[in-house]
Parts: sequence; C-alpha cells; structure tokens
Amino acid sequence: METKSENASFGGVQGVYSHASDVCGCEMTFAVYLPPQIAEGQKIPVLWYLSGLTCTHENAMTKAGAQGWAAEQGIALIFPDTSPRGDRIADDPAYDLGQGAGFYVNATQDPWAANYRMWDYIVHELPELVFEHFPLDRDRQGITGHSMGGHGALTIAMTHPEIYRSLSAISPIANPSDSDWGRKQFTAYLGEDEATWAPHDASILMRDRGYPDTVLIDQGAKDQFLDLLKPEALAEAAASRQQPTEFRLIDGYDHSYFYVASVIEDHIRFHAARLRDIP
Repeated sequence: METKSENASFGGVQGVYSHASDVCGCEMTFAVYLPPQIAEGQKIPVLWYLSGLTCTHENAMTKAGAQGWAAEQGIALIFPDTSPRGDRIADDPAYDLGQGAGFYVNATQDPWAANYRMWDYIVHELPELVFEHFPLDRDRQGITGHSMGGHGALTIAMTHPEIYRSLSAISPIANPSDSDWGRKQFTAYLGEDEATWAPHDASILMRDRGYPDTVLIDQGAKDQFLDLLKPEALAEAAASRQQPTEFRLIDGYDHSYFYVASVIEDHIRFHAARLRDIP
C-alpha cells in the first residue's frame, strides 16, 4: 500500500492511499478518514461510503462534509473508487458505463469481466487491506452510499448482513432492473439473462430478504433523476415485508452533493449509534 497524502482534519487524519488490486487487475485508489479517537488506542467502528456515477474516491471525501461529524461520533470513513481504472482497462464513451460506472457487480461478460469485479473488491479485497493497515473494528462495519453507491450499499448489505451491521442510502438507484440506470449496465456487465440481475436489484432483494435492522433511506423530492432512481419501488418492497425503514422524501433537494452534505450528519449519527451498541 502506498500513501498518496495525509492531512489533519478535525483532529483526525484524512488519508489517500493506493495499492495493486489482484481482483481488478490494476492500481486502485481509496481514502480513509481516521477520527481523533484513534489516538486513544481503541479500535474504531467503520462506515463505508460508496460513490455514484462518474465519481472517484475524492468526490465524497471533499464534498460531503463528513469528516467533522465522523470526528464527533468517533467513526472512521472509507471512500473507495467506483471502478477499475487505467489505459488498459475497458471503457465506454458514455458516462454511465465503464470507468467511473462499475455498479458494484462482478462482470461476467467481455470485455468487462477481466477487471470489473467491484463486488469482490468492496466486500473482500479492500477490507482485508484496510483492516491489516488501520486499527479499525472489523466487527462494527456499516455501509452507505449515494446514487449508484446507494444501490451498491443496499445490495451488498442485504446480501451480507453479517458483515454490515448498519445500512443507509442517499438517493439510491433503487430498482435498476427496471431503469435505464441499470438495464444498460447489467446487460453489458452480466448479460441478457435477467435472472442474474436480481441479486443486484435493491427492490427485489428488499422484497425477498430485507435487512435485520432499520434502514435509513433519504431521497430529495426535487431530484432530477427520480424516473431513473425509482424510489417508489423500494418503498413498496419495504412495505410489503414490513421492513423497518426510515424513508425520508425531503422537499426542495436535488441529486447533487449539496443534498448529500445536507443529510450526511444524520447518516453518520444513524450508523454510529448502531455500531456503538454492538458489543
């Protein structure tokens, strides 16, 4: 692991790091915020933040305003990248496919299958690296994300509730099997058999298996991408299985990081409270 930068932030340290990823077959960059409580010698709970289309590790790190709230709550933040990257990595001219648009799946179709294995990267490879190098508590992990990252957080946590002990999402792509933010990418990455898409659709997973704790979902009422996000499908799925959910449709807010920064305090407090209660 190589240290790219480390900066003091709210009494803690905001670092950016890179490593050679065997899973993605390229160099990957990620960011970790360590709160000031790390100096007390205790293992710190972890909140993974998955970013959306076109983003890197840097977007939420610099725009979400999360570090101050994480310092207050004593929780670490991890900001992974959203896809493999590099000159030899398959890409597409469109913003919503290829580099910057990994959709947190393991691709099975050419030319994507060789490198686009973001599910395994997020769930397996990057955590092994992070817990090896930082004094973080593997037993107290939560996950959240925005847009495509909200889709990733929901699907990963509902599949692995034994790993992710708290779950939230901000403006998630909620029903990708029935959206142009999903059908296009799933066809490219996973093929035309829609049965292979179901494990990566939050609304289907919510209806079929749910999550063993309350889920916090925030959605801006003036989001310009509501027709692509399809939050109503997720709300209906949660209601159908009586899933404990705080589903907040917030008037006046769009899809931007101004919205993310407006609600990130609530999400960090939500996760910190649940992770602190884990013995």
